[in-house]
Amino acid sequence: MEQLGWGAVAGLAAALPVGVLMATQHMVTAFPGWLAFAAYALVIGVALGAVARGTRQGLAMTASAGVLLGALGWLAFSLTLEPLLHGVLPTWSAVAAAKTYPELVGNVLHGAITGLLLHFVVGVWTMKERVRRAPSERTKIVVVGGGFAGVAAAQRFERLVLRGAKLDVTLVSDSNFLLFTPMLAEVASGALEPAHISAPIRSAAAHTTFLYGRVDRVDSVVREVVLESGEVLGYDHLVLAVGSVPHTFGLPGIAEHSFPLKNLADAVALRNHVLRLLEAADRETDPRTRRELLTFVVAGAGFAGTETIAELFDLVHGVSHYYPGIAPEEPRFVLVHAGDRILPELGPELAAYSMERLAARGIEHRLKLRVTEAAEDLVRLENDELIATRTFVWTAGNKPASLVGALTTDTALRAEGMDNVWAVGDCARIPVVDGGFHPPTAQHALRQGKAVADNIAAVVAGRTPVEFRFHTIGVLVALGHRTAAAEIRGRRFAGLVAWLLWRGIYLSKLPGVEKRLRVLFDWTLDLVFPRDIVVTSATPRKSKVRAR
Repeated sequence: MEQLGWGAVAGLAAALPVGVLMATQHMVTAFPGWLAFAAYALVIGVALGAVARGTRQGLAMTASAGVLLGALGWLAFSLTLEPLLHGVLPTWSAVAAAKTYPELVGNVLHGAITGLLLHFVVGVWTMKERVRRAPSERTKIVVVGGGFAGVAAAQRFERLVLRGAKLDVTLVSDSNFLLFTPMLAEVASGALEPAHISAPIRSAAAHTTFLYGRVDRVDSVVREVVLESGEVLGYDHLVLAVGSVPHTFGLPGIAEHSFPLKNLADAVALRNHVLRLLEAADRETDPRTRRELLTFVVAGAGFAGTETIAELFDLVHGVSHYYPGIAPEEPRFVLVHAGDRILPELGPELAAYSMERLAARGIEHRLKLRVTEAAEDLVRLENDELIATRTFVWTAGNKPASLVGALTTDTALRAEGMDNVWAVGDCARIPVVDGGFHPPTAQHALRQGKAVADNIAAVVAGRTPVEFRFHTIGVLVALGHRTAAAEIRGRRFAGLVAWLLWRGIYLSKLPGVEKRLRVLFDWTLDLVFPRDIVVTSATPRKSKVRAR
């Protein structure tokens, strides 16, 4: 609410010089005109306070948001509302725009000045708030992990501080950005640029102290977090949100010869590897080697594995025209899954539909089978079938990151066996009130981050924390080639409609307007132009691309 109030103040303050300037051009006359302009300025200021978030977006972004709101205000008021008040239907024509062009200049100027004022006013107010809340008076909170749960917790802590909670929050992460993992497979296929699905943590949680580093150990007895750099952070409450890592179950060769898909580096490495294989296969003459180069195997048919095999299919066939030496029928794609159907998170009907769509495109399935071994140029299944391949992607298992070992919490998100330690996200087994455990999904992690911040604030204030309760809203999976499957609040969708839902919902969840526009631009280009085949990294010394 404070942000809206400062926006209103900035809008009214900017209205005075702009109004005087407009009055000299006879655009604001008499008392009713000044009153109407003041009301307009108040609306623009409040709107800017709501969308620009003051200093969080930086000076340029806040001023740009003001300019945009000024242009929208001109469209809404001068071109639409004013004609209606005079009993004339708006035409939004070039003639009408030309007649109200001076108002456009005034509105844009007012929006820019409002943005500048809001940025500096909120900056001064924020500094005063920080000074007023001396660190010695605040409860020290350390959040470890910069994923969905960790950043959501930090953002909720910021709101609680603005409401008067005396908390000193530090977030530690070994990456300085929040990765939007649902779109990671599209980075691996070249459909999206890596930077477009990642948002800087310093921007997402601008009023939280951020430390870019890796945690070495946690001492819950003396309440200290020790970083690999040697820096020691004391805490009153610790939130562990360190996520998960690939789990290969100790199977021989899996860790050494598979590609994981957990972060941006994994996705970029996989894309570059596939393009190198296509370059090599284009000129390879040995039939056995060509089969290895053009066979792509993915283990695990959950969301990650299914979307990865579909995106790899789209990548290879989408750029095949660049490689005249590769026949369209040569690339082979195999999805291996231990269950009796793919996508166990979906209902049987949608899972069957998904498998039919993938099979119709030529993607093979190996169900009720596990990968038991991997080598540089082959994968062995538990029925002793050997698949010759240079590309093996592992999405068949994850385990909590081993910062403090296995974590189980109570229903209020408190880690068992450790005082004042809380755990959220994929790193912990969080029980459902009615039995079982919450699934490791982004929608659960986001809400767990908010809930743990509320519970810590409650404990600090002497109240009892509440149980975490949340039921999955829906699940979506992209199947490639503008096809998807979705189940939202019990309703099932498939095909193009589900694909549009997938893109629309995930686009709306991306952090920040800038990232949404960049991803939308990438998707638009992908509809018109073929995917880029530029290899963006040097060939690894131990490369699977070498020919025999």
